[in-house]
Amino acid sequence: MSSRRSRSRQSGATRISDDQIADLVSRLQQLIPEIRNRRSDKVSASKVLQETCNYIRSLHREVDDLSDRLSELLESTDRDSAEAAIIRSLLM
Repeated sequence: MSSRRSRSRQSGATRISDDQIADLVSRLQQLIPEIRNRRSDKVSASKVLQETCNYIRSLHREVDDLSDRLSELLESTDRDSAEAAIIRSLLM
């Protein structure tokens, strides 16, 4: 047993079973396009977690890019227009 697991038992923390971890990894596998689109059914848990982190990073980059584009669009519109109000609401 790893020291981390023994510490969590000693501290009274609720332990997640191996079956629960496998279920969570399986759910993640279905959510991540890079993994979901593969032909192979067998992917290691570490690969699923790695791809999940990569996917979240790419989503962050996409959100940042879209926010920048909306900010640029807002600068080029009339401040009091309905379009500007819509853009401001999207940036909030």
